Amino acid sequence: MMRHDLPEGKWKKSSYSGAQQGDCLEVQTTEEGLVAARDSKSPHLGAFVFGPDQWAAFVDDVKSGRLG
Repeated sequence: MMRHDLPEGKWKKSSYSGAQQGDCLEVQTTEEGLVAARDSKSPHLGAFVFGPDQWAAFVDDVKSGRLG
């Protein structure tokens, strides 16, 4: 799901984002307990929203290198 209505002041930069390359993933937890993620370079495009289990599986896949 894509959302464009999330509060600006709640975004946090992911600790996995590159500090020098400009590869910045920002995340926040929604009021419904979902996890929203967006590209800090293009916030106008909105954020993808995941359930907690989906987000945990995604993070696990990233950490393990299964996504590239």
